[in-house]
Order: sequence, then C-alpha cells, then structure tokens
Amino acid sequence: MAQRKRPTTQSAISLTHPNAAGIDIGSAAHFVAVPADRDDEPVREFASFTADLHRLADWLDACGVDTVAMESTGVYWIPLYELLELRGFTVLLVNARHVKNVSGRKSDVLDCQWLQQLMSFGLLRGAFRPTDQVCVLRSLSRQRTMLLRSQGRFVQHMQKALTQMNIQLANVISDVAGETGQKILRAIVAGERDGLALARLKNSRIRASEDQIAQGLQGSWRAEHLFALKQALDAFDFCGTQLAECDAQIQAQLQALHVREDEPAKGKKRGRARNAPKFDLRTQLFQMCGVDLTRIDGIDVTTALVVVSEVGADMGKFPSDKHFASWLGLCSGTKITGGKVMSGKTKRCANRAAQALRLAAAALRSSQSALGAYYRRMCARMDKPKAVTAAAHKLARLIYAMLTHGQEYTDRGQDYFEERYRQRVLHNLAQKAKTMGMQLVPSDSTA
Repeated sequence: MAQRKRPTTQSAISLTHPNAAGIDIGSAAHFVAVPADRDDEPVREFASFTADLHRLADWLDACGVDTVAMESTGVYWIPLYELLELRGFTVLLVNARHVKNVSGRKSDVLDCQWLQQLMSFGLLRGAFRPTDQVCVLRSLSRQRTMLLRSQGRFVQHMQKALTQMNIQLANVISDVAGETGQKILRAIVAGERDGLALARLKNSRIRASEDQIAQGLQGSWRAEHLFALKQALDAFDFCGTQLAECDAQIQAQLQALHVREDEPAKGKKRGRARNAPKFDLRTQLFQMCGVDLTRIDGIDVTTALVVVSEVGADMGKFPSDKHFASWLGLCSGTKITGGKVMSGKTKRCANRAAQALRLAAAALRSSQSALGAYYRRMCARMDKPKAVTAAAHKLARLIYAMLTHGQEYTDRGQDYFEERYRQRVLHNLAQKAKTMGMQLVPSDSTA
C-alpha cells in the first residue's frame, strides 16, 4: 500500500542583507562585526565615548554597511542607536534572549559575529520603537511616573513618623496626603499640638467628628520623629514641584504632536483622576490622536497618556489588533508539542502600556457598561488575574480600532451585552439539541 506523501514547504535560507553589521553593546566598549570581505579586520572594538561612536559610524559607512543589528543591553544602546539612525543606517534593536549563541561559547567577539550572521540571512526582527517625537513624550511620561512613585514613598515616611509618635491620624482620616491630612501635618510641623485645634482643620466631607480626630492626635511628640515628619513633608513638596515642571513639559510636547485643533465632544461625567496633570489632558490627547480614548469605560486620562506615550497615535507598525495585543503581552501563549497544547499562559512582559491596561481592566468590576459585564463574566469563568488579562486584551483591541479607523467608541450598555450572551447560549443549546435529534422548545413562562 502506497503511503500518502504529505505536502512539504521548502524555504531555503538566502542572503537578504549582504551589507549588515552586528554590534555587541557594552557599558564601556562596543564590539562591531562587518562582513569578512569588507575590511582586513572585520571585528573591531570601539569605546563608548562620543568621539568613538562617531568613528564607529564612519567605519561602518566606509565598509558599505546599511543595516545594523544590536542587542538591547540596559540603556547603553540608546546613544549609539540614536546616532546611527541619525546617520541614515537602518538599525534593528533585538532582544538578547532571542539571539543566544551555542552554549559554552560566549564572548563579545563571538556575539557580534553571530548577530551579523543572523542579520545577513534575515533571521532577526527588530523591536518596536515609536517615532522620535513620541519617544520624547514617552521619556517625559516615564519621568512623571517615577516622580509619583517617589512621592508615594514619602507619604509612607510621613505615616511611619506619625505611627512612631502614636498619632493615629490614618485611622480617622482615609488619606493623609489629602486636603485635611496635609493641613493637619503642616500645622503639626509649624508647632501646633492641641488636638482640638488641629481637628478644626478638617473638611466638611470628613465623616469622623472633631472629637475622634482630636483623640487620634494624642501622642508622644518626640523631637526625632517630628524632624523625620518635617523632612518627609519637604521631600513631598519638592516632588510636587518637579511634577508641575514635568507636566508643563508634557503639555508642550503634546501641543507639538497636534493633528487637529477642535475639542472632543462631552462624554460621561467622571471625576478627575487624583494623579492627573492640572491642565486639560483629555483635550490634548484628543487633538493628538484624533479620537477620545477616555470614552472607553475604565480608561481615564492618565491611562490614556501612558498608552499613547508608549505606542503613539500611529498604529501602522502593527498589521492587526492581534499583533498589537501580542506586543503588549496580553494574548494567549502557544506552547504546543505533539499536537497537544501544553500551556496557553501569556508571556512575561514588562510593558508599561499593558500594566496600565490591566489596572484599567480591574477598575471595571463595578462598571454598569458592556465592558463591565464582560469583565464580570470572565471572572465567573476563570480566576481573577486571567479575567483582568482578558479584559485588558479587549481594551487594547478597542484602542487599536479607534486609532486605526478614527471612530469614536459607543457603549451599548450592560443589558445589551447580557442579551447578546443569552442569545449565544440559546443558539448553542439549539444546535446541540439538533445534533441529538431533539428540538429546543421554550416554556410558556419563558415565551
């Protein structure tokens, strides 16, 4: 009996980039490899000083190189990447984990030669990097996130100093960094020790009474802890000043990226995000992207700023929303062997945009929207982390569709989603009954 031959695809590896070079990045020196026929010394070492980087670019130009592949080592690659890109080279930034050489043979010379060989045969794919103007916005946004994180640490230092003095302010006021908490802390640093006088500084929205606040403001008032409280408060104010300067830079950069001058239509009335900039960030993002991303439930202005600063408004480098979700690390993994799916776990990815979308997805737990109903449905089917990832994946696809097609998002509501889910369940039950030779008949009460 003749065996059936399975169709096979033969793809010969061909030389796609004959003028490619490979660079192994280091903190003090870079090792560069060019094709062997371009120079008597095809592998050279260049120091990381600016003059040496220019000599490196001149040598690549003299060797006829037009494409360069380099490893993404820390932040040491950024100056060389920007210089080569400015000089007209096609630069590909590759993940060092994806280009591992044969185990047991590891050196800087072998690494740069291996990169050059892989790049010559088109076996490397560069990482995504937005345009230069978006990179400026991304750096400013990351700087702002770092300042907010630092400011949060100093709030913890305030709470520690109060706890050491047995000042139970956090037990009567929900937030010591709020308006009432800051008034009380500044009065304490100024020398006020009377609990009733401090309690009169409370805002009318504070639920605790003045007597309760005064009772919580009785402590030891030790000098060393008061000194720590004062320094934490000064550092908190200094971070606030730096945040204001950073917000001014972000506003100027957003204005430089405008594509339209009109304002967005009024959407759902939402409270201002606590850590949002003081200027009208929603309008600035709308004028940059052409659509209002905050119309999507769960996405506030700070989340939209993180996503836009990390990706930009141009989705042309992602062929589809699936490629975009894969870059974010929000799609299912494909670990299959022997025809059996071993794992569908998402890959580990330290993507700031994905982290912001996960936080936005977790905020949908009480939303009376279609996205909120979808998130709660996912929580009923799987554990919460997977449900958060699934909802973040949906948010990413919506953002991609809005930025690609320029259409505004319209929420159909929770009832619309539940009705569609009910219709799908009924359809599946009817199909299953049909395969078993039965018919699904609704009861009188259901009809």
